[in-house]
Amino acid sequence: MKPERIDSFRGGIAKAMGLVSGKLCASPKIKLFRERIRKMAPGHILILYYATAILIGAVALSLPIAANGPPLSFIDSLFTATSAQCVTGLSVVDTGTKLTLFGQLVILILMQTGGLGIMTFSVYLFFYLRKGVGARGRGIIQETLLHTPIASVKDLIRDIFLLAFAIEGVGVLLLAVVFIPEMGFWQGLFCSIFHSVSAFCNAGFSLFPDNLIGYRSNVLVNFTIMGLIVLGGIGFLVIRELLDYLPWRRNKERRRLTLHSRLVLWTSGILIVGGALLIGLLEYRSAFANMGFMESFLTAVFQSITARTAGFNSIDLNMFKLPTLFLMMFLMFVGASPGSAGGGIKTTSLALFVAIICSRLKGNPHTNVFRRTIPDEVVAKSLALVMLAILLLGTALFALLTVQHPETAAHQSAGGFVNLTFEAISAFATVGLSLGATGELYPLGKIIVIALMFIGRIGLLTIAFTIVRRTRPNAVRYGQENIMVG
Repeated sequence: MKPERIDSFRGGIAKAMGLVSGKLCASPKIKLFRERIRKMAPGHILILYYATAILIGAVALSLPIAANGPPLSFIDSLFTATSAQCVTGLSVVDTGTKLTLFGQLVILILMQTGGLGIMTFSVYLFFYLRKGVGARGRGIIQETLLHTPIASVKDLIRDIFLLAFAIEGVGVLLLAVVFIPEMGFWQGLFCSIFHSVSAFCNAGFSLFPDNLIGYRSNVLVNFTIMGLIVLGGIGFLVIRELLDYLPWRRNKERRRLTLHSRLVLWTSGILIVGGALLIGLLEYRSAFANMGFMESFLTAVFQSITARTAGFNSIDLNMFKLPTLFLMMFLMFVGASPGSAGGGIKTTSLALFVAIICSRLKGNPHTNVFRRTIPDEVVAKSLALVMLAILLLGTALFALLTVQHPETAAHQSAGGFVNLTFEAISAFATVGLSLGATGELYPLGKIIVIALMFIGRIGLLTIAFTIVRRTRPNAVRYGQENIMVG
């Protein structure tokens, strides 16, 4: 087609779209809706976007074309769509056998949009259409991705997309080396794409009935999935900073890593290494008894990494002892890092919590980390986040026990208590690991877990600041009086 015809075609399409959008925007209801959207707080907009995507995904998964056999019930479709959009991985159906190719594509799209953030897609599209982003749009990005201001939000969004797709592309190529010879080209390619996106977005969905247990001893699959999980869990801004230290970028001016990046890397490294060592020591005579050294090593490291919001498993978790399960609950509760695809209270919150305790024990009224003082406002948010998470999990666990075991005696519900506690933490931290309680949930139990996944993905502080107004500068202040603590 000639260039002038292409320009004419583009002009005609643009004119038609302009006429349609003009007619739609002329509607009073559309104008009122757009005005309400403009006046909404960033937290409200995030909730609206995620809720809309989940609802669309639930409707798509409930269609007959999405399932092999009888269609999914709406509650199961809603549960699966929420799990995919919130990149959790908990599922009441087997993704590989129960869902058709259409259903699996819906899951894939929900994972990708959920991992990168629907608001990120929206802002990128605004830039692509040259409509620009106002102060409110920048506020959404700032609250979700950034710890320090940047000059161009457009460059940030572009870098996020390029970086994410590049990492996922490398993951697809590495996994294809294993999957294509086993399954054939098209099935192996789709399986590679699905698992690469699922791993990088920390979703944990798998097309295999036993998740990744069948590839427990495969070095390439293990290291590829673990690498994708770690890169997707440390945050886009940390990866962007680390790129400045690549050997082929030596000519560029190297900036010192920010405090945020150093905290994320140190905390993530300690949790991965410490978790793997403890899992190996606790299970080398139990779950790992019949494995060789290399297989035990891969399994311990894999479970240490995947417990922090990824949700894949290379071993039946019911083989683990209670101390190991408790350790995994802790790793799940901490989760990934800010600005990443993962959930949990975040690694920086754990680091700040430890720093606060150390500073107070030394008699220092300020919180210092790596010769830097953390602002009191950030310290207060960190403490509030941890306490809100504990209160939310306690309330949700009580509700789950009430719904699932209303008349069970104490001596009969010990296993159920552990399973539901594991399930609740996994849902809140958007991990996706389960001891088998997911398939046994009653409808009310599924609703509770859906709420946990949604709150865990959107963020406790976003929910809290959406419900409660921001700090008022003219708030009433009364006379001070001490009380005893401790």
